Amino acid sequence: MIVERFKGNRFRDHGRIAPDGLTYVSSWIDDKLQRWYQLMETNDRRLLEQWMSHWNDLIEFEVYPVMTSKEAAEKIAPHL
Repeated sequence: MIVERFKGNRFRDHGRIAPDGLTYVSSWIDDKLQRWYQLMETNDRRLLEQWMSHWNDLIEFEVYPVMTSKEAAEKIAPHL
């Protein structure tokens, strides 16, 4: 999960600029239109870093690795 704080309008001008192997899943924005929550998917963290490097002059990023609740249940099942 990526939390973004936009500083400009580059997205409108240039699109997402995501490299092959980094997939946009979905996004949400807060009611003040200041903070975006974007779900991206990849098996290669370097692709995420590459994508963020195109935007770091205009966006502040916070990155939170997440998994589905089903994946979490499967991960903890052996410990229950």
